[in-house]
Amino acid sequence: MKATPLSNCERRFILRAVEERKRLDGRQCYDYRNVRISFGADYGCCIVELGKTRVLAQVSCELVPPKPNRPTEGILFFNLELSPMAAPGFEPGRQTDLLVKLNRLIERCLRNSKCIDTESLCVVAGEKVWQIRLDLHLLNHDGNIIDAASIAGIVALCHFRRPDVSVQGEEVTVYTPEERDPVPLSIHHMPICVSFAFFQQGTYLLVDPSEREERVMDGVLVIAMNKHREICTMQSSGGIMLIKDQVLRCSKITAVKVAEITELIQKALENDQKVRKEGGKFGFAESIPNQKITAFKMESAAVDTNNVEEQAEEIITKADPPLEVFAKPILHTPGTAQIGEGIENSWGDLEESDREEAAEEEDESEVTALECQKMETEDTSTMKETKKDEPIVLSDSEEEEVVILEPQELPKKTRAQTNSKQENTSKKAFNKRRRKKRAAH
Repeated sequence: MKATPLSNCERRFILRAVEERKRLDGRQCYDYRNVRISFGADYGCCIVELGKTRVLAQVSCELVPPKPNRPTEGILFFNLELSPMAAPGFEPGRQTDLLVKLNRLIERCLRNSKCIDTESLCVVAGEKVWQIRLDLHLLNHDGNIIDAASIAGIVALCHFRRPDVSVQGEEVTVYTPEERDPVPLSIHHMPICVSFAFFQQGTYLLVDPSEREERVMDGVLVIAMNKHREICTMQSSGGIMLIKDQVLRCSKITAVKVAEITELIQKALENDQKVRKEGGKFGFAESIPNQKITAFKMESAAVDTNNVEEQAEEIITKADPPLEVFAKPILHTPGTAQIGEGIENSWGDLEESDREEAAEEEDESEVTALECQKMETEDTSTMKETKKDEPIVLSDSEEEEVVILEPQELPKKTRAQTNSKQENTSKKAFNKRRRKKRAAH
């Protein structure tokens, strides 16, 4: 693990606080952080929170052949993983010294203490036994991993249920939970680890050190004990020399803390079993308070619906009447209107910029209309000047002027007028020629 080192100022501050019998989180020297246990929907799954340190435990089982030297005993397997999700200093898939030390300490605490009856895991001697696997995952690291891992491991083992089996001759039948109720493991006692941090070569002592206190401490002493005051394992690391009185004092403190934690574990197991029997809701989502899941949850307030009409009438009478009442539709501008009574609509009201744009559009339309009228008068004057006998032919310039005129309806009219006049003049010329021929004959 490559953790960011503390600065000299931080180290001096923590050591000074330890000398003054103070801690960073406000605890006393012998105080233990709050322990919280949450169970999952399946048996053998739990999360243990020791302050901000969180460990997820999951127990599984499998029928396997036994070991040759122990044909009538089951197999126990323990695995602790430190993922980068818990702390950025942890590297995945790498066996660090800290991980090896923690795994060995867990095995000594749970396996070598004989807390689980391994002979009860035997199904057929020499052929099939149950292999119990305990996986521990560190979710968040805030110091004292071994205590949180030991509590999570023993809670998961006590909560676990293995399938029931029956043996008839050489045939082994494994029953589902619907066919037969699962069977709990046979656990003799519950060993729990308690860690002690020493400062200045054992002069000062702290129980349950945090992550920052672990970086500054000179050494640590871990004692695993059950509620019967039986020491299951003990380990000291850090290169400090402890005298007999210090070890005895730590063992007395451990006995008190283990008794409190064991009582907490038993109550948590009883409550979970009671909820499952009653058919209530259980699991991680139900164990976490609603305030942490639904941040916008509000307390329900009772609404009094009595005397609603009277209160409404009072509010109406106290309210001011409207300034103006419009009984008929009001036309603000062409295309908009207001129907009904109430506040005057603002659709017809134009802003200054809109009014300027509307005025400009009106001026432009007037100019285009005047131009169109001028063009029509010019066309009619030119057509009068032309001779009646000759047909009128539009020049290219006139066609271009007709095409460019806007709006587009005007050139159609002018062109239609010119065509009709051409037809009339041609008919008159034809009639005159016909009359002359008749007079000649």
